[in-house]
Amino acid sequence: MDRRQQHRYDILSLFPGYFQGPFDESIIGRARDKGIIDINLVDMREFADNKHRRVDDRPYGGGPGMVLMPHPVAKAIRSVKTAGAKVIYLSPQGRKLTAKKCREIAELEHVVLLCGHYEGIDERVLQSDVDEEICIGDYVLTNGCLPAIVLLDSVIRFIPGVLGHEDAASEDSFENGLLDCPHYTRPEIYEGQKVPDVLRSGDHKKIAEWRHQQSLEKTLQVRPDLLDERVRLDI
Repeated sequence: MDRRQQHRYDILSLFPGYFQGPFDESIIGRARDKGIIDINLVDMREFADNKHRRVDDRPYGGGPGMVLMPHPVAKAIRSVKTAGAKVIYLSPQGRKLTAKKCREIAELEHVVLLCGHYEGIDERVLQSDVDEEICIGDYVLTNGCLPAIVLLDSVIRFIPGVLGHEDAASEDSFENGLLDCPHYTRPEIYEGQKVPDVLRSGDHKKIAEWRHQQSLEKTLQVRPDLLDERVRLDI
């Protein structure tokens, strides 16, 4: 077992089976095996106060869909929350997830991820028991399970010991305000296309300059808004 501080993640949802598979494979699976992270799946239906395990009801004021009732959601949160834990609600109404936010969350020892379902969750619980709402993009999904997976996958990369190389995460897209540069590996020639000569030169200064230039050009072409943000930050 890894001697580093273990990071705990409790995921509250109506469909805990949704998470079977993504958390058992690849980098996340290895991090769990090493004891670096602990993922606990909680079924909010277990906290329903009726024999039918009903957790939703019609919204006041009318409208389509159903809303999760406050009692089972609040009870589920309080059953796992520890002192110092942060409760995050995955919601289209939240602040957009960024690399900077992922780094901040990675510093936390205990995070509770609350997955939305149907038309959402009673606002009173969000006011009393949720610390922050986070959105993974400007679109709506059928529930918050997939956003919880996306958030956790992006966060744990910043936890020491998770990736094979400690500097790997810091060199990815968005870490310096730019998109990543192109990458190449063997063979040197593939279908008539050669690896750029500079990458085989052994001149680390020239390689760094080339990669930075490629990142700038890619960002300008695909995400010029990131360059605008860099200008604002430099002012």
